[in-house]
Amino acid sequence: MFGRLVPVGGGDPIPLLKDRLLVGRRESCDIVLRFANVSAHHCQLVLEEGYWFVKDLNSRNGVKVNGNRVQRKRIDPGALLAVAKHQYELDYSPMKNGASGTPPPDEEQIGTILRSSLLDRAGLDRRDAGRAADEYEAAAAASRRKKNNPS
Repeated sequence: MFGRLVPVGGGDPIPLLKDRLLVGRRESCDIVLRFANVSAHHCQLVLEEGYWFVKDLNSRNGVKVNGNRVQRKRIDPGALLAVAKHQYELDYSPMKNGASGTPPPDEEQIGTILRSSLLDRAGLDRRDAGRAADEYEAAAAASRRKKNNPS
């Protein structure tokens, strides 16, 4: 067993028996959730480097991790996973699942980083960067003048 989904508010825990699990309303799913607001094939849980990831399979009512709607995201131990409106706490140990070192990257975090500019990531304003470039050019010009006109 690679962990379990523990229903928030009570109910029997759902064991995570394989490293790739299809979650949905259809009987052919690995984890069957018999609720009208759960899509036939709602999401997929995948174990990568000892950590669980969830991928929304274009479900109607979405997937959330800790209250935030996601398309694909790493689910850390103890995090809350919502399939439509049904919440579960993910109970597992990355070390028991073969994790070593730092957790694998979370694609949503990578996407956020890649969409932001280098100036934003450095905490700089574009005006500040432009001002710094102007100051650098002025200092370089003064240095060239001094070099060409020694006193």
